Amino acid sequence: MRNVAVFTGTRAEYGLLYWLMKGIDAHPRLSLQVIVAAMHLSPEFGKTSNLIECDGFGIDAKVEMLLSSDTGVGVAKSIGVGVISLADALDRLKPHVIVILGDRFEALAAAQTALMLKIPILHVHGGEVTEGAYDDAIRHAITKMAMMHAVAAEPYRQRVIQMGEDPQRVVNTGALGLDHIKRSPRLSRQALAKTLNFSLERPFFLVTYHPETLADVPALESLQTIFTALDEWPDHQVILTYPNADEGGREMIGAIEAYSACQPQRVVAVPSLGSQRYHSALAECAVVIGNSSSGIIEAPSFFAPTVNIGQRQAGRLAAASVIHCESTLTSIRWAIQHALSPEVRSDTQRFQNPYGQGDAAGRVIDMLLSMPLTTIKRFHDYLGEPY
Repeated sequence: MRNVAVFTGTRAEYGLLYWLMKGIDAHPRLSLQVIVAAMHLSPEFGKTSNLIECDGFGIDAKVEMLLSSDTGVGVAKSIGVGVISLADALDRLKPHVIVILGDRFEALAAAQTALMLKIPILHVHGGEVTEGAYDDAIRHAITKMAMMHAVAAEPYRQRVIQMGEDPQRVVNTGALGLDHIKRSPRLSRQALAKTLNFSLERPFFLVTYHPETLADVPALESLQTIFTALDEWPDHQVILTYPNADEGGREMIGAIEAYSACQPQRVVAVPSLGSQRYHSALAECAVVIGNSSSGIIEAPSFFAPTVNIGQRQAGRLAAASVIHCESTLTSIRWAIQHALSPEVRSDTQRFQNPYGQGDAAGRVIDMLLSMPLTTIKRFHDYLGEPY
């Protein structure tokens, strides 16, 4: 029996991990340990640890690490607090392997702690590029700490190998989030509206905007520009979700709530939709707007056009249904108009998703069953041989 710890610090990350966690929990040779941290434990961000428990998962460790400050200093201190708390949690649980997804500062705390405790890491979603956030550097750092790599597309596999990782330990599984397409039931439009206590009688935009942690323009200024653009489509309703707990994120929450309060019949603000409501909204919305990775990775599989704003996701593979624009009013306006046009919506070829077909969880479980339980690895020099 292998004890597999799965670390999650945000609502979005948990949504991607859901079917993998279900698979681990059901497997006779694996024992699931759930480690929940940061935003999941914060009422300010919806205390989504409750959703994890409602989904039937026991939580083996709750790691408080999120400070009230979202400045650079506050984020750096949160990482330190996380390392201290995770050291105790991992020493108590003693997993054989830990699964860490992505590129956020919470994941960095988990990875460096596991490295010090000699716990092998299986890293999910390595090899990607997001030029507008320091998450990019964090992702590559976790790659070098990890023993096994489940990547979402072939170019990402090649990039991880280029970073010196053994090709036999890098597997193109596809994106975990796409498993929801085949496996998760969705709410009807009416049922979704009922859970939101918000009438969805008109076409609606699904909007999630996170701070660009390396951008020169303040996140709040960019968000206000988005609001101005949205108001040019008064016949479209808006579902707004909160940003992550990134540097500058908290001041955006107040602006989101104020914008929603001014137009209560047209705009609803939700701290966290949860996986089922979010994917139901993806299936029903007119356009996904913002800079969330889900607009790049998941939205095309739901035939939802995406307006991707700014540089946060710059460098990711994207379907032709993803329309990139700058964070200016003119550029956002043009992108929304284009996303709503018949040219985009009626062309199904645009929605071909480069991130797989929705069968990633089983492939990752195969990796967990076969991976060597060691933290010793060699740097694989690239000498021109094929990957």
